Amino acid sequence: MSTTTENARPTGLAGGSWQAGTVGGIVGAAVMAVLVLAMNTPTLAVAIPSLYGLAPPASAGAGLFVHISHGAVLGVVFAALAGAAGLDSTGKLVGAGVGWGVVTWAVLAALVMPVWLGAVGSPASPPLPNFAPPSLLWHVVYGLVLGGVYAGVAGR
Repeated sequence: MSTTTENARPTGLAGGSWQAGTVGGIVGAAVMAVLVLAMNTPTLAVAIPSLYGLAPPASAGAGLFVHISHGAVLGVVFAALAGAAGLDSTGKLVGAGVGWGVVTWAVLAALVMPVWLGAVGSPASPPLPNFAPPSLLWHVVYGLVLGGVYAGVAGR
């Protein structure tokens, strides 16, 4: 008679759940979008859709679509990183989510977005670098929600 012990661990994305990352990213981006709309509507209605030639004219709907799509993709990347790091508690995932929000702000919003908007000739092109405090707040909230929703959906 043989005894086998199996250790159930999620596979793929280095142990992270891409589904939980997608859901967390979408919910986080939606909550962030509410803040952006309340604090600086042109960011969502002009700058974000301009990345893909969808503005001008201003279109909050196009900006929301692009923003939520970015949030979902970045949520999957978060899932891969959280899985690779072996994060196994809600607290660690929420903390990592906040850190991920800061990273996305510093790299994507402050550096990549101004260059991209300048390259496509957007009227909403900010200065480079664009370390805007409201944007930091928005990205921290995105990461906080992402980490919490990820933990809940992944069952951690």
